[in-house]
Amino acid sequence: MWFKKRRILTYFVLALFVYLSMRLTEFDLSKFKDFRNMIDFLSHWFPMDFSLLPKILEDSLETLAMAFLGSFFGLIIGLPLSFMAAKNTSGSKLIYHLTRVGLSFVRSIPEIVFGLILLTALGLGPFPAVLAIMFHNIGVLGKLISELIEASDPGPQEAMKAVGAKSWFASLFSILPQIWPNVLSNYFYRFEVAIRTSLILGFIGGGGIGQRLFNDFKTFQYSSVSLDVLVIMIIVVLVDLFGSYVRNRVI
Repeated sequence: MWFKKRRILTYFVLALFVYLSMRLTEFDLSKFKDFRNMIDFLSHWFPMDFSLLPKILEDSLETLAMAFLGSFFGLIIGLPLSFMAAKNTSGSKLIYHLTRVGLSFVRSIPEIVFGLILLTALGLGPFPAVLAIMFHNIGVLGKLISELIEASDPGPQEAMKAVGAKSWFASLFSILPQIWPNVLSNYFYRFEVAIRTSLILGFIGGGGIGQRLFNDFKTFQYSSVSLDVLVIMIIVVLVDLFGSYVRNRVI
């Protein structure tokens, strides 16, 4: 009887949250009555202007480079920090809590905020965007990998310590092989996210295909916009397929 009442209460609270959220966000399906305007707008996207494809591909490579560098440097810096942020490898409660707080602080700041700050300080271009992606990924990957470390099997680590291996050596070579496939999985996911983030950073002057997409939209070059969107979709799909291939090879 109590379980049934509790379930009814849960459904009521959930329905209340949905209702309040819809009111706050002005969620109104009746607005789709003007759907013809959207169809008319999208009709201007075709046919695509393939004459701009070489320049779009050049900007796409810049976007890929931004996403790759930002996520790669985020992994390189976040990986050692994750060992400091894991209870079973930090070696000190003070280091553990300080690293956790630091990662949480960095993770709580969106890339676009980092981008606005860095673009103001360093000027327009892809370099500030790379740093913005890197800083946020340090926090995210550091947190994710630290949880993998804490969930790893302690047996190999204890065995290496029993034969005289130093604590850091045992932590590195007994835990990292266990979690490496999941580390790669998290990295490629963050790489995909970084591609989409670099598009947003392009809107504020970060370069790449995001900046081209924003400029094409502002100048009503919709035939170019459709090609920009198509190239972005292809890039994300290819990165996902490549990430799956690498994970399968590692596992």
